[in-house]
Amino acid sequence: MSFEHAENAHRTHSAPNTDRDDDTAMALKIVVAGGFGAGKTTLVGAVSDIRPLRTEETLSEAGQGVDDTAGVARKATSTVAMDFGRITIHAGLTLYLFGTPGQDRFWFLWDELSEGALAAVVLADTRRLEDCFAAVDYFEHRRIPFVVAVNCFPGARTYAAHDVSHALDLDRGTPVVLCDARDRDSGKDVLIRTVEYAGRMHTARLLDSVG
Repeated sequence: MSFEHAENAHRTHSAPNTDRDDDTAMALKIVVAGGFGAGKTTLVGAVSDIRPLRTEETLSEAGQGVDDTAGVARKATSTVAMDFGRITIHAGLTLYLFGTPGQDRFWFLWDELSEGALAAVVLADTRRLEDCFAAVDYFEHRRIPFVVAVNCFPGARTYAAHDVSHALDLDRGTPVVLCDARDRDSGKDVLIRTVEYAGRMHTARLLDSVG
């Protein structure tokens, strides 16, 4: 297992950004989740301003009866703990990205990775859409705002956002966006949409609590 360089990965969405003296600086924690092979490691690596931390292991024969690789037969490695990256959206706003492992046997790590998160991105692969059902349920039950990002793999059939929303039975208003996890600008747009949506959700909940 290779643990590549990363800065302090233990931040919450209320933590200050120590790179600035400005009191308005913010550091927000975003979880990147989804099914096995959906593109979580790729997305974190594509957008990160720093060399991302990766905890990948080569898929072995021992895991063939445990890990479902249908549809991702060319995938040779898998995240076994987490991915970590950092991106500065603009002066005063930095996002710390925590990618979850995709296999069911590593789900015990999700609670730790999601603690203190402002929001989440659920990556979806339309060839294996059912693989992200569990992630959708996880964040809905914990009331963590999330955006579904459909990773448009080459050769995969393209579906409209409302079709994906219907297939996943998402709560009304949950954003669905199309993206290319390999492209930095595309990934950055997903993160901006996620922060904006989470901001609206948290504001609405705050108003409800005082109303």
